[in-house]
Amino acid sequence: MFNILKTAVLMAAITALFMAVGSAIGGRSGMMMALVVALGMNFFSYWFSDKLVLKMYKAQQVDDTSAPQFYGMVRELAGEAGLPMPKVYLIEEDAPNAFATGRNPQHAAVAATTGILRALSPGEMRGVMAHELAHVKHRDILISTVSATMAGAVSMLANFAMLFGGRDSHSRSNPIATIAMMILAPLAASVIQTAISRAREFEADRGGAEISGDPRALAAALEKIQRFSLGRPMEVAERHPETAQMMIMNPLSGGGLRGLFSTHPPTEERVQRLLAMARAPSA
Repeated sequence: MFNILKTAVLMAAITALFMAVGSAIGGRSGMMMALVVALGMNFFSYWFSDKLVLKMYKAQQVDDTSAPQFYGMVRELAGEAGLPMPKVYLIEEDAPNAFATGRNPQHAAVAATTGILRALSPGEMRGVMAHELAHVKHRDILISTVSATMAGAVSMLANFAMLFGGRDSHSRSNPIATIAMMILAPLAASVIQTAISRAREFEADRGGAEISGDPRALAAALEKIQRFSLGRPMEVAERHPETAQMMIMNPLSGGGLRGLFSTHPPTEERVQRLLAMARAPSA
């Protein structure tokens, strides 16, 4: 319920941002047009944002026949987590990473790159997919996917404002407002994502360790992903940095606006927490 509330707040915030940019572009009429666009975007984001993200990454759905080991692993972990079986996707990509998407556990999907399957051992891969299923169980996936879609739309709107120029209430050109919107709109979207992303990664690590029963394997997986990711840029994520917060590991090279979308906590701290779980008597 809390994540549903956060999603509603996010949608309201993005709607207000759309209206502010619309007002800068075209005054009252621009604001009303932006409101209509924002309402349409809210509807689309709730129902179709997961499909958009999967298509963006050219993810291919797999099953027991096309990827029996990977699919069987997800099925086993979903059973351990008490979750419905999600749809399972593979992404032809060397950079090792994975994410979960969907609007609820009944309409969830998990995706992994072919690079991560090559880089990790079966035990480490179980930890990664358990982490993603923990996101599903905690219902993080709705706000994650919606925020990715809407932040991308806000960035596009800001660029549109820069292209066509802001207008004040007397329909005079207002380039200062336009430039401000170009800078502030992506910044506001990234701040919203940062606020909702960092703590939930620690929770998903903890939940994934509990589902897989092996905190050390997940810790080793995170260290490997970080090491293997060096020098392997994830091109789709670089073009669409708003999707970076969905990944188990930040796929961005950093710098410029991309740095604003670095929403993951430090890998070292995540590993330390998992190893502490492993050392605890109850682990």
